[in-house]
Amino acid sequence: MNIKISNSALLPSRFGNFEVKAFQEGIKEHLVIYKMPLHDTPMVRVHSECLTGDAIGSLKCDCRDQLEYAMKRIEQEGGMIIYLRQEGRNIGLFNKINAYALQDQGLNTIEANHQLGFSADERTYEIVATVLHHFNISKIRLLTNNPEKIRLLEDIEIVERIPIVIDANEHNREYLHVKKTKMGHLL
Repeated sequence: MNIKISNSALLPSRFGNFEVKAFQEGIKEHLVIYKMPLHDTPMVRVHSECLTGDAIGSLKCDCRDQLEYAMKRIEQEGGMIIYLRQEGRNIGLFNKINAYALQDQGLNTIEANHQLGFSADERTYEIVATVLHHFNISKIRLLTNNPEKIRLLEDIEIVERIPIVIDANEHNREYLHVKKTKMGHLL
């Protein structure tokens, strides 16, 4: 697939001053948020879009907390966030809201995805290697709790996994429990 890459632009934010660059992959436009200098082995967060959590502040998940944690760490230490446009573990916003409705009826996040005809996690990470190669990065320190993400980033040398420790709340406690016990997340 042909990937188009934007120019770099400055992005002052409430977390600090960053630079951004967009990578267009077909109809999906991914965003890279980074803080220079990028060291030989930068800290990297591969974050999948979560409109309800990231933008609206939903308490049903820990996505916004993880994104904000990464922004703060990268502001302090340098590195990048690769923000992938794959909403709802890549089932899309429409299906994610339908999964939410099934969760409201008692299904967990995995059961809801299965009920809608999807696997527990439909995300892919091929674009990550393209982004890192663009920045001449071959080794990273990965901010993640997801062992599957580590496995799927097989083209990248991950020299360290940096855990993201987030406190649960009454609305996401069961969701985090399912991520830990059924999906193997290192929480």
